[in-house]
Amino acid sequence: MKKYSLRLLSAALTLVILCAALTPFAAAQGSGSAILDEMQVQAKAAILVDTAYDEVLYQYNAHEKMYPASITKVMTCLLALEAVDAGQLTLEQTVTAGDGIHTGIGDNASTADIKLGEEIRVIDLLYAALIPSANEACNVLAQAVSGSVEAFVELMNTRAAELGMEDTHFANTHGYHDDSHYTSAYDVYLMCRQAMKNETFRTIVSSKGYTMPATNLHTEPRQVHSTNALISNWNVRGYLYEYATGIKTGSTPEAGLCLASSATKNDRTLICVVMGCERVPGTSGSEGRTDFTETIRLFDWGFANFSRQVILDDTALDIAEMPVTLSKSEAVALRPEGELAATLPNDLDPALFTRTPTLNAQSVEAPVEEGQVLGSVAVSYNGVEYGTLDLVALNSVERSDLMFYMDRIEKFFSQIWVKILLVVILIAIVVLILRRVLFGSRRGRRRRGGAVYSGRSRYTGSRYRRRR
Repeated sequence: MKKYSLRLLSAALTLVILCAALTPFAAAQGSGSAILDEMQVQAKAAILVDTAYDEVLYQYNAHEKMYPASITKVMTCLLALEAVDAGQLTLEQTVTAGDGIHTGIGDNASTADIKLGEEIRVIDLLYAALIPSANEACNVLAQAVSGSVEAFVELMNTRAAELGMEDTHFANTHGYHDDSHYTSAYDVYLMCRQAMKNETFRTIVSSKGYTMPATNLHTEPRQVHSTNALISNWNVRGYLYEYATGIKTGSTPEAGLCLASSATKNDRTLICVVMGCERVPGTSGSEGRTDFTETIRLFDWGFANFSRQVILDDTALDIAEMPVTLSKSEAVALRPEGELAATLPNDLDPALFTRTPTLNAQSVEAPVEEGQVLGSVAVSYNGVEYGTLDLVALNSVERSDLMFYMDRIEKFFSQIWVKILLVVILIAIVVLILRRVLFGSRRGRRRRGGAVYSGRSRYTGSRYRRRR
């Protein structure tokens, strides 16, 4: 019964891990942290992640379906850079803008004025897509990588699946609105996390501006400027953030104001995604841009209110014990092996976390070696799993030789074949006893009868001989 209960507990813990992966915190009342409970973001969806540990500090509707607008361009440029890394393209390679240059692009779309037939380098297309958010640059990159826009969109969806972007479907390369083109704040994070691993991508998205060289259809260089007001004051003023390192803006009437961004302070890097933000009513121009103000607020909140804390280590000696057999000691105490840490709100006490031990068996036979792995312990809070550590024996336990040999004798005689053999031997003994009792007395009577007959024979014979 105990083994069955342990299996149920193990299965339940596994389910918790799967359901809560990468979502340590959620904006909900009663979290045990005033820091968490007081944070509310003016956005339809948002997420803030500590990239060093891949830990979510804050999330709101992070898996809800949202339109990404031009944040889509992160995936397009990621695939182009991966093609460069694979040797399929080079950054200095010149490509020609083909017939698909305007695929899926409607009116009032952002552009770098790249023309049909223009010969332009791959690196310039990347800057055009990510800095001024040029839609046509994305289609040119798509044709350079996959031969056609349609084939490239298929590649986008394949790569999204590989990155674990389960709430995403791409319909174009640039993010111009399409009802079948959607994602989630969490998926945008996954995409940006991967893209920010590429040095060229990081350099581009942290740039305030860029000069595109002259081409066959542009005799003069073109100056392009970042749409990210955390980086550049060129398009929108008043939101510069000294710790910002990227990443990409996006906006359409259907998507609202969206921003995927990164910031580094004191060797800590956070990625923030806000989607579906709305301009403050009655504002215009640079004013009232909640996509920037909410991002800055989340960054400041994350940097100021979270720290790395140890939630379990080998000093915890009261978690569990394992029954021991074949020893005078009835049990051995267990301790965690190693250390489990998490990025937590500064007002959240690690002592509030739940520790759930799972033993490898109902008991262990002596001898037990100090440090021997005998189970594991899972640490959770508010139903969210933070990780597990092995549970090991706190000290060694010696074996009792007397108990050992008695146990071996008992186990020997408890084997089914031994029991059968003993039954057979017992039956054989009973048969022999019965045989001796039944047939032994009969032989005795025969021996006594034979002696009388023999005496008469001798007497008769003697008399017979004398008569002759």
